[in-house]
Parts: sequence; C-alpha cells; structure tokens
Amino acid sequence: VLGAAMFFIEIGGRSVLYTGDYSMEEDRHLMAAELPRYHTSPDVLIVESTYGVQVHASRAEREARFTGTIERIVSGGGRCLIPVFALGRAQELLLILDEYWKDHPHLQSIPIYYASKMASRALRVYQTYANMMNARIRSQMDLGNPFSFSHIRNLKSIDVNTFDDRGP
Repeated sequence: VLGAAMFFIEIGGRSVLYTGDYSMEEDRHLMAAELPRYHTSPDVLIVESTYGVQVHASRAEREARFTGTIERIVSGGGRCLIPVFALGRAQELLLILDEYWKDHPHLQSIPIYYASKMASRALRVYQTYANMMNARIRSQMDLGNPFSFSHIRNLKSIDVNTFDDRGP
C-alpha cells in the first residue's frame, strides 16, 4: 500500500469516482495525490474522510511538536509508546524520528524500536520501491536507502537474553 488509489468507473452511462484516504500535501515519503482528469465529473463521488473537514497545523509545526514532545519525555528518563494505526503513517514517523536522532547526537544513545509485523512488511515494500516515492526520498537514494534506518531497530531483532530494558 503505497498511498491511496482512486478508481473511476463508468457503467451504464453513469460514473463513480471512489477514493481511499488521500492527501493533497506531500509528506516525508509520498507525493501529494494527483487528481485524475476526466472528461466529465462523476455522477457519484465516494471519499474516505477521516480528517476531511479538519484544518491541520503545518507539517513543520506538527513534526516539531511531535519530536519536541518525544525528546522532552526521553531526556527526562521517560519512555514513549506510539500506537500507529496506518501503514504509511508508521513509515513517516520512523523517517521523522530517524532524521531527528541523526540531527541530535545527544539522543543517539537512546534506542528506538518498532514492534509491528505489518509495519515490517510494509517497510520491505517501501525499501524495495523507494524509487516510487517523492523527490526527497529519491534524492536520498544516492546516499543509501532512507528506509534502512540508522537509529531505529525492529524489536524482533533484539536478543532477549542480552536486552537491557533500563533507561529511556
């Protein structure tokens, strides 16, 4: 699932446009939705609309609030558990955290783990098809795969016999 899809169907002289979740704003890894051009407007439009009528803060503000909250908690010795219900959102948050840890050396001794079989499977797809992502991700491919994180590990890769669960 690399973003949402739109389906335009014409049957019996009627047309339907169905969309999954989409965003007109580019995020860390996916391009903004491209609205299809049709010769007519659909007779019926079906749109997923979890956040359809909400006005969001800018992406930079949301990321700063997210990373600032995480840093404040772990710097104070706390731990963060972040439940993520959407596949693309999990990868976006991992990209944000990995980049933030790279830019803040004082945090690099604090481990980040993810524990989602579905996120792991999706990560493999994103790693394989990184060339299908937005320009930012494609440009990072010259340096290495941006989905091969430097500061984030899958919890399944941890040896339970030597895992030290003390600290943030």
